Amino acid sequence: MCPRKVRHPMDDPLTLVRRALVRLYSIWVSATYPFGSLGSNLTIHFTADVSKTRVHRMKWGNSVTINKDATVRVELPPEETYEPLLVFEDGCVIGPRCSISAKNSIYLERDVVLASSVLIQDHSHAYRDIRQTIRHQGVTEGGRIRIGQGSWIGQASVIHCDQGELTLGRNCVVAPNSLVNRSFPAYSLVAGNPAHVVKQFDAEKGVWVLGSSRRAESEMVLQQAELQASR
Repeated sequence: MCPRKVRHPMDDPLTLVRRALVRLYSIWVSATYPFGSLGSNLTIHFTADVSKTRVHRMKWGNSVTINKDATVRVELPPEETYEPLLVFEDGCVIGPRCSISAKNSIYLERDVVLASSVLIQDHSHAYRDIRQTIRHQGVTEGGRIRIGQGSWIGQASVIHCDQGELTLGRNCVVAPNSLVNRSFPAYSLVAGNPAHVVKQFDAEKGVWVLGSSRRAESEMVLQQAELQASR
């Protein structure tokens, strides 16, 4: 008995149609949405939710990918025209069903990858006024989030900053289902709720070690110095 031939996904007409629709939608968004800045080769799924009235507060680099059912929002009045509060550098990938909500600043450096169902939010819902429903209290003042180059954020993880600065250094890995609510230095593997360091790369020894070997605060100082020098 002859084995059944396994069809390659490229043979599926529906796959070809979906890819064509994504390509056409990406071209249309690139041509008609008034982004603060937009590089080349944008890929955005036609089911993604990106508000056209607020994209002037967004800066997207080259080869950014926004997958199916992702939501990308700026939580400020559409008439405000200041600097971008949401930045995706070159090569960023936003997975299916991810939700990103920026009020102050969310910055994804080059080649950051979000797996599916990740939430990144630099503010919270206000709740302190007991005379009003939470729905009508708006959002808190919030903080600022920066995710370093080459980092990978696992499925269903949450990165949340309600005040101050939250920074992940470059090439960090956030394990699936983690809650990140504080900063971690570069080359860290973090996991848990709240997240803690599982492994870090020890530059002096040249190996990965269990537990934390460096402080996030020192990493943040170095990053701030690099930012100042680049301006």
